[in-house]
Amino acid sequence: MRILVGIVLVVAALARPALAAPQEIDAYTRYELLAPGSASFKIIYDVTAARPGATAFFNPIRKGSVASDESVIDRATGHPLKFEVVNGETAKTTGLPDADPTQDYIRVALARPVPADGGQGRIRIIKTYQDPRSYYADGAELVFERSLGIKRNAVVLPSGYVLVACNYPSQVAQEADGRIRVSFLNTTPGPAPLKLRARPGRLSATASAIAARTGERAAQTRDIVYFLQAPETHAFDLYHDYTEERPGVGTYVNVVRTGSAASNPSARNLDTGEVLNAEQLRGEAITRAGIKDESLGKVTRDTEIVLFRFAPLKPGQSVRLRMSETYTDPGRYGLKGDELVFDRSFGRPANAVVLPKGWRLTNSTIPAVVSETADGRIRLDFENPRPDEVQVLITARRETP
Repeated sequence: MRILVGIVLVVAALARPALAAPQEIDAYTRYELLAPGSASFKIIYDVTAARPGATAFFNPIRKGSVASDESVIDRATGHPLKFEVVNGETAKTTGLPDADPTQDYIRVALARPVPADGGQGRIRIIKTYQDPRSYYADGAELVFERSLGIKRNAVVLPSGYVLVACNYPSQVAQEADGRIRVSFLNTTPGPAPLKLRARPGRLSATASAIAARTGERAAQTRDIVYFLQAPETHAFDLYHDYTEERPGVGTYVNVVRTGSAASNPSARNLDTGEVLNAEQLRGEAITRAGIKDESLGKVTRDTEIVLFRFAPLKPGQSVRLRMSETYTDPGRYGLKGDELVFDRSFGRPANAVVLPKGWRLTNSTIPAVVSETADGRIRLDFENPRPDEVQVLITARRETP
């Protein structure tokens, strides 16, 4: 009977269809509401093309909206990209085989084919929509009411308006020009049914005393994936992705957490697929190298960093980096009896943990989305919309035949 069950499982695995890479990842939308009564809003849409080898990206035009003033830029170089509006049938035959034939799309010609092995094509689409069903006046108040399928969003009120109601849990911040921004990270599997109201009001636009603590969580670009090795080793492989946008910057400093040991560092430029150099430095070697970074704090003889170098950025450019390392951390990962225990704090908005093959989840103290990878491992995805750390405690047990 056991042999028969094994045969059935193997056949089922072979019959499971391979999942195609998604067309896009890491989308973020910023809506800037224009003059009340215009029913118009400017959209700044940052999105990443993810299908290896893709040479075009397709952005659907929402039905019922009238688009104008479109432009597209390549976020790596800051240069404009060519685009055109096509119908669904054309989209099907020019790069989007699963296109909706009833839908119109903006077809963007990417600056370069998407590199293999996790490469990315990052673009910014800018357009203006007129949509009186989404943005309208209600007496003296204005209303923005829209189902938002993108998971990371911001809505910026017109100048001279103050927020009086918002139905979706959101961060609120005053921008440098005085406008109010409402932003959120949607951690649910469905669209966010956003509805907000604002009314005329005058506010000072002087710098906020807490400006350093009001970073927009939804716009943050750091995420990390842990691949746990056998718990007896206390080791896990990881990669963390990060977008650098500051002109003149040409290094990334990863500070090794106290109690951990890092090995096998490597890095790639995800925009081009280029392999980057990695250096491990400790104590005085960090000071001698002239490394200065806000994440360092006071450098001691026990301070350890992994340093990655890339071409310094010019104004308007950015780079998407993937840094990979192996960590050994007996204090936070190992066995207790027959139970795997992973106990680690996460500060980034997006974190994922992949269990070793053959181990099944028994506890996760922080809510996570659970899935199975193509090779049969269990993956937990944690999304934290708040600007704080979460203490993640995971346990698992080995599945017996």
